[in-house]
Amino acid sequence: MFDNLSDRLSGVFDKLRGRGALSETDVRSAMREVRVALLEADVALPVARDFVDKATEKAIGQEVLRSVTPGQMVVKIVHDQLVETLGADTSELRVDVNPPAVVMMVGLQGSGKTTTTAKLAKRLTEKQRKKVLMASLDVARPAAQEQLAVLGRQASVDTLPIIAGQQPVDIARRAVQAARLQAYDVVLLDTAGRLHVDEQLMGEMKAVAAATSPTETLLVVDSLTGQDAVNVAKGFAADVDLTGVVLTRLDGDARGGAALSMRAVTGQPIKFAGVGEGLEALEAFHPERIAGRILGMGDVVSLVERAAETIQVEDAEKLAAKMAKGKFDLDDLRTQIAQMQRMGGLGALANMLPGMKGMKGAMEKAQDTKALVHLEAMMSSMTARERARPELINAKRKIRIAKGSGTTVQEVNKLLKMHQEMSTAMKRLKKMGGLGKLAAMFGGGGGLGGAGGLPDLTGAGGAGGLPGLGGGAPFNLPPGFDKFTKK
Repeated sequence: MFDNLSDRLSGVFDKLRGRGALSETDVRSAMREVRVALLEADVALPVARDFVDKATEKAIGQEVLRSVTPGQMVVKIVHDQLVETLGADTSELRVDVNPPAVVMMVGLQGSGKTTTTAKLAKRLTEKQRKKVLMASLDVARPAAQEQLAVLGRQASVDTLPIIAGQQPVDIARRAVQAARLQAYDVVLLDTAGRLHVDEQLMGEMKAVAAATSPTETLLVVDSLTGQDAVNVAKGFAADVDLTGVVLTRLDGDARGGAALSMRAVTGQPIKFAGVGEGLEALEAFHPERIAGRILGMGDVVSLVERAAETIQVEDAEKLAAKMAKGKFDLDDLRTQIAQMQRMGGLGALANMLPGMKGMKGAMEKAQDTKALVHLEAMMSSMTARERARPELINAKRKIRIAKGSGTTVQEVNKLLKMHQEMSTAMKRLKKMGGLGKLAAMFGGGGGLGGAGGLPDLTGAGGAGGLPGLGGGAPFNLPPGFDKFTKK
């Protein structure tokens, strides 16, 4: 996300960092480039103008121009301004009220409103232990109510029974009444959308709001529509009392204009971001973390949170116990590769790690070779005995594994060599005193990075891996993975 804007701003600040003293002219020139970068990212013109004016005013102050590291000071000022533009603080959903809390979801047709309703319901159920009821008020779109019912079953969340012919306001009243009688904590109202903002749509939204007095009214907009999303937000903000915004498909938004404009246009915070198709792919929107990603500073906190959510504790504990004994078989390697895929793959990890943005292209290129998929296919073609004892795999078995996985014997050899190197590393680790001693050396608890860390995937001879980032069992790409991904 935000790749285009991030690349442009990185180029601007690299020039400033390389300079010693900065003059006012240097700062103003850099800020002009920042303004162009924002406009190219589809940020609304008034928002871009206000952003640059405020940042320039702070950046030409005496403490910056006389600073020992003026380039870094300018970057910090732009970072702080980004955080302010995005909303300063993380805004929580207000559902801890006298139940039931009513959350009304509004937006245009096709913005992802129904799916977002189900994602939010799943999040409230699993993370905040709320009892949630969903109700579809969309009587215009064919099968819209059935769609929410299906998503409800997938998310294990209750939906209001459908009564044919009932109108939106009546459905909303029935949902709130049912929630009171059955002790639900939260009611999510999935309202109807239209292809564009019109009087009929706004009239319906007002009528539903008047009948249910919602605690939260969330506008769902598709971030990929850029300036159109901003215009939609203006239309809704003028007629509906919004309390927050949810941006869908933010993971595919390379420009980021909608996200940067939304707070200024609506006056309301961005509360959530849709970052994938799965029902679990809804994240709280953290302005400071997003600003860090845009400026290539990484987002370690989100990375650790994602690791905590995706790493299976039982598997991690078993792996840690085996590694402490110096053991590491192909089943363990398979578990680690599955972990990495659940966390979003190599490209997603690069976005979140400080100083790794430059490696993102190389990591994604490695991923484009389908290296992870090939590894998984080869290990799936092996028997359980072969995975536990790789030394059994002779020439004849290699041919069978290659044919079964659609790969070559050479790739099977690379996989076995990678495992051998990892196994050797585990034995060395045991001699060094095991994981506890290693964690102490890195000043952490094992965490992400573990025994080997991310290898140099660029071929440029990097730093040799990252130390632990905290929490959970060891997570690392095995030594030799770079050999597997290079052609």
